[in-house]
Amino acid sequence: NNISFTIEEGEMFGFLGPNGAGKTTTMRMIQCVSPVTSGRLEVMGLDVGTRKREIKSLMGVVPQENNLDGDFTVHENLLVYSRYFDIPRAEAEKRIEELLDFVHLQEKRDVMTENLSGGMKRRLVLARALINRPRLLILDEPTVGLDPQARHLIWEKLRGLKKQGVTIVLTSHYLDEVEKLCDRLVVMDYGKILVRGSPAGVIR
Repeated sequence: NNISFTIEEGEMFGFLGPNGAGKTTTMRMIQCVSPVTSGRLEVMGLDVGTRKREIKSLMGVVPQENNLDGDFTVHENLLVYSRYFDIPRAEAEKRIEELLDFVHLQEKRDVMTENLSGGMKRRLVLARALINRPRLLILDEPTVGLDPQARHLIWEKLRGLKKQGVTIVLTSHYLDEVEKLCDRLVVMDYGKILVRGSPAGVIR
């Protein structure tokens, strides 16, 4: 509802708000999945209406739900996904090994994904989102339903990606999550942005 925001390259930017606030709708527009109903939206200087393919090639997405293929192993999930980006097999295998190390799933590489814990599935979805080495990473409620240990492991990985220069946008309804991770955030409700600023400023 007439929202406006700018996200700087290399920052971690949060959308905080209750369920139904409009966070996921906004993310779907940024991902070029839902059409922009009015106004203008650019991602990395590209218009989402006319440059969808280019935008998607530069982006990684961790959706709210773990939409992994339960009939595949951890390794196979990553390999199949790499094909969407036309990554050559040898290069894909190299990236998969690096990503399994990064998310601490190396020992689970040949396990069927349906047999993973919730935290492991979230880490695998994160690894999958990184297979194309995106410049922009979108995370929709990345730690919802996870126990504290699993949440902290995801947080640690996101901080590591930020240090590598990846721009990260995340939605959450956990104030402590955006407070610990984000450089800046907006608070949304009923499709509007109510307040914006640094976590400390927003809390004040």
